[in-house]
Amino acid sequence: MLVDDAVSHGTGLDMMPLDDARAEDQARQSPTLSHSLRGRHVSMIAIGGIIGAGLFVGSSTAIHAVGPAVIVSYTLAGLVILMIMRMLSELASLHPGAGSFTELVRIGLGDRAGFICGWLYWYFWVVVVAIEAIAGAVIIAGWLPLPIWLIGGGLLAAMTGVNLLSTRSYGEFEFWLSLMKVVAILAFILIAGTWAFGITAPSGPTFANLTAHGGFAPRGWGAVLGGVTSVIFALCGAEIATIAAAESREPARTIARITGSVALRILLFYFCSIALIVSVMPWTEIVPGKSPFAAVLMHIGIPGVANLMSAVVLVAVLSCLNSGLYVTSRVLFTLSDNGDAPRALVALNRRRVPARAILIASLFGYLALAASVLSPELVFSFLVNASGATMLII
Repeated sequence: MLVDDAVSHGTGLDMMPLDDARAEDQARQSPTLSHSLRGRHVSMIAIGGIIGAGLFVGSSTAIHAVGPAVIVSYTLAGLVILMIMRMLSELASLHPGAGSFTELVRIGLGDRAGFICGWLYWYFWVVVVAIEAIAGAVIIAGWLPLPIWLIGGGLLAAMTGVNLLSTRSYGEFEFWLSLMKVVAILAFILIAGTWAFGITAPSGPTFANLTAHGGFAPRGWGAVLGGVTSVIFALCGAEIATIAAAESREPARTIARITGSVALRILLFYFCSIALIVSVMPWTEIVPGKSPFAAVLMHIGIPGVANLMSAVVLVAVLSCLNSGLYVTSRVLFTLSDNGDAPRALVALNRRRVPARAILIASLFGYLALAASVLSPELVFSFLVNASGATMLII
């Protein structure tokens, strides 16, 4: 009716198509998230998405299953993530206002695909939020005699508070957490590198460990390819940067700039650190489920390694928990904005933060946390396994 009235009164809208006019009207009605993130925030969010407990602890399982050739597994998985990030970068540059990268699926494949991808991605991160809360609680329980469920609930509440404050507070918090992880990785590369090259090792270079214990690929090259599927889960999270970039001041430019740096980070943080781990000590001495970084530092003789690595892993866990709440809220906000979730979740608070979407994500995180306490072997195990499978589909 607005368009018809405008045409009848000769206001100049007679040349505007009806669909375009409706799109403009909807754009005026839809709330807009704040664009308060800076380039440094988005860059560190990309790093935070890549470096997590999957690297510091989960890499031990991959090393045990593949051997020194796990370097190749990480390289292949890194190339896959690089190609995905390049594709996302091009699409997000064309549609910088999409909000969530899952909306790029909607643009390319239609509403049904966007609906499925959005909800699967939301589910994945809701479960990750609970997993990270439990992982952080287990670490802190080693220092404080408190129940794991209580600590986990406290961590979830604290990160919910950070996200509710403002987008800028989330970005700033994530910036410093990611910076701490970068410093820890660089310090490890420096210490392990000087040992591997024989500068500090009493017996000279230790690169013979790459082939001295059953060869470079002791379990065969099939295991190397099989390792890619498990390794790629550790590299998931880089796509968070495209979601965060939508809330930066220059979305298209920010996305284009961070894409190339993702490849460098994968090379530096994963390739170098994993290569040094299997070079410094025999891969047969790496215990699945225990940090290979701590094992290497103990092998070198660094004192206080256990508490040091626990602190580093805790930082990685808090970073992932923080980002998980951010991602789930933004994806849910975008779904509701498209009519795929209750419209009430589109509402923003005074700081232009989707508070209701954040609280819903936090609530489901508590439910998953409760499942881990009440039914760890059945319900929670199902949630985790189903979550991992959905990420490959996405």
